[in-house]
Amino acid sequence: MNHLFKTLIIACSVAAALPVAAQKDTTFVAQGNPIVTYKYLGDPAALVHDGTLYIYAGHDECPAPEQYYVMNEWCILSTKDMKTFTEHSHKLRANSFEWAKGEAWASQVIERDGKFYWYVTVEHKTDPGKSIGVAVSDSPVGPFKDARGSALVTNSMTTEFTKIPWDDIDPTVFIDDDGQAYLMWGNTQCYYAKLKKNMIELDGPIKPIHLPRFTEAPWIHKRGEWYYLSFASEFPEKICYAMSKSIDGPWEYKGVLNELAGNSNTNHQAIVEFNGQWYFIYHNGAINPHGCGFRRSVCIDKLYYNPDGTMKRVIMTTEGVQ
Repeated sequence: MNHLFKTLIIACSVAAALPVAAQKDTTFVAQGNPIVTYKYLGDPAALVHDGTLYIYAGHDECPAPEQYYVMNEWCILSTKDMKTFTEHSHKLRANSFEWAKGEAWASQVIERDGKFYWYVTVEHKTDPGKSIGVAVSDSPVGPFKDARGSALVTNSMTTEFTKIPWDDIDPTVFIDDDGQAYLMWGNTQCYYAKLKKNMIELDGPIKPIHLPRFTEAPWIHKRGEWYYLSFASEFPEKICYAMSKSIDGPWEYKGVLNELAGNSNTNHQAIVEFNGQWYFIYHNGAINPHGCGFRRSVCIDKLYYNPDGTMKRVIMTTEGVQ
């Protein structure tokens, strides 16, 4: 048994033994990729606010024999210098939503008018299948609470597009220059809809976005006049992307952005600009000794653009961004 795996087992055991009130912020210095080595974290999303980069990620929990995702909560990390990170004590749990029965899948946080909205994927108790909920806080590190008391999107709202019960996952949210907010999500079919200014209600119909090779994990960002829609493609997953000069499309497919992430069947990305540099935040299975894709780790590498606005393929490194 290698030293790193022993460390993970001890960390998981200690965390499980601590009562919620006793858990405190944990500060550490990243030693390259993955940035967190004492627990498994996947599906990272990122937010830049007031000179700090925040990462929100699902916790792949410790039961080693499990050959499926064991995910009950999301964790919060922050950094001001891409070297020293803090894991914050607040954890948002799937059972924080009374209408949900579990499964803390991919999520994203965005700020509007001094409040922070956390869009999450959970399993619904009464509307069979995955649903999207939203929590709210006055701080990017919580505490967060259910903002609606009900799901924002349920499986029954998208059955006209696809019949699978897991298509309503992986929410990404974006506020355009004119103040209009959009929610995008999906598996096998990508969807989008406008959000009302209160950020907790849809403001119009759900519409499909037709993208070649789309599997899941949409992420929307804008640079200059271009909108970029990146997404996980095929299975095992790589990250591909499309570009448009309108949020409503048409979207032009541009190809592969990030190759297969080692020892992980899934790939999930966030793309943000922080302190003048663009970053690609993703997960892989680099510290998982079991050879399956259910215990993942967050990584960060730099992202660059070509003169025509297209993105250069991301080079995944063990050194990270130091």
